[in-house]
Parts: sequence; C-alpha cells; structure tokens
Amino acid sequence: MFEKLKQLFSGVEEDDNKTTMSLELAAAALLIEVSKSDYEQDPKEIEKIQELLVRCFSVSLANIEHFMTTATALNKDSTSLYPFTRYINDNCNNIEKYELIVALWEVAIQDGQIDKYEDHLIRKISDLIYLPHTEFIRAKLTTTEKAAGK
Repeated sequence: MFEKLKQLFSGVEEDDNKTTMSLELAAAALLIEVSKSDYEQDPKEIEKIQELLVRCFSVSLANIEHFMTTATALNKDSTSLYPFTRYINDNCNNIEKYELIVALWEVAIQDGQIDKYEDHLIRKISDLIYLPHTEFIRAKLTTTEKAAGK
C-alpha cells in the first residue's frame, strides 16, 4: 500500500498500457475538446480534425481511425487540459502554438458558427499555452475571414 502511495506522489506510472504523450496526441485531444465544447459534435468537425491531423501533424491517413480512437480515449480519460497544454508548453515555440490555435478555430467554425463555449475554451487554451492575446485575436480573425471567403 505504501508503495502505491509513493508512486502516486512521485508521479511514477506503474501501468505500462498508458499512452505516451506526443504533440499529435496533445493537439488531437485539444481539437476534440473544442469539437465537443458546444455540446454538439458535428461530423464536419470530426472530418476537419482528421484533415488537420493528416495535414499539419503528420498522422498517416492509414492510421487516422486508430489515432482518433486513441486521442478520443485520452481526452475522455483526462480530467483537465493540463497534460495537453503542459506538453505543448514544454515542446512548442510561439509559432507552433499560434498554428495550434488557428487549427482550434478551424474546428470551431467548421459547423458554420463559433459558439460562445468554443470561443471560451479556445481563449482558455490560448492562455494556458501562454500565447499572447494579440496572437489569439489574429488567429481568430484569420480563420473567420478565411471561412467567410469560402
């Protein structure tokens, strides 16, 4: 029993089945969280997430279904955004963080509107990854202007 407590407080994982965090998984979990934030996960949003993962995060098209299943399970098992935003902070520069926020906006607007819950969550993620507010606004404007020009 004491060993379990020591492992808990030291942060050591005993379970070998745990998924190792990667940039792709962290991004996918955040993208999925945005797609669920308005309580309506539109199929267009899921397709957009898959497209973004293949195009921007080098997930192979052949493995996208398995990867999405893994990312969805990771997102569902998580109780906070911290593991994902921490990984982003530890491994990404401001340009990569900006590109992630653009991707989050692309998912949010995919169903034709940006819900207040989506806006709030993206703002929260932007704050948690220490992206300057001007970059958050620039990402939103770039994405909404691009969507309006379709």
